[in-house]
Amino acid sequence: MDVLVQLEEASESAAFARVNSVRGLRFSDRTSRDVVTLFGIPSPESLALALAASLESRRAIAPGSGHPDAARCLGVFAGRGAVGNTEWRDQSTGQLVTNNLEIPLAVLVETSGAILRDCGQAIGRLLAGLLMPDWPEGTSRALTFSFASSSAAVLVPTEAMMARLREADGFTFAGEDD
Repeated sequence: MDVLVQLEEASESAAFARVNSVRGLRFSDRTSRDVVTLFGIPSPESLALALAASLESRRAIAPGSGHPDAARCLGVFAGRGAVGNTEWRDQSTGQLVTNNLEIPLAVLVETSGAILRDCGQAIGRLLAGLLMPDWPEGTSRALTFSFASSSAAVLVPTEAMMARLREADGFTFAGEDD
């Protein structure tokens, strides 16, 4: 999963980060892309919390719900967690459907801990790139972050992941040596 991480000046809001999803092209393989915006001077922990909000907001939208490309907009707050909403267009009525979404701070802390363990060095390099002083004046400080395959397991409950691995272990391909 790729996430665009951008850095902006500190804002008046109490949120230290914002997570938005941007809908993909209609006939594209990618349904949506997440954009994480950090305000002020970020730390590895604040970036990991914002990335955790991105992951957990994707998890909150059930895969079988028929709305994997629902637009998400969340603010990430230091003492509260992530608060925002999801919205999508109902295919049968054409109405815009909006649902509130709240991710508790405890969930974000647990997920961000896993992200830091799995991707700590990559997060450090990303922050170093965002905080470099020689960005051209007037440009948006934004870089893409890709979760390593090991951190993608954060999205899948352990039991489900183990079941998939056991099932995959049973599949073999016939080769010339057989």
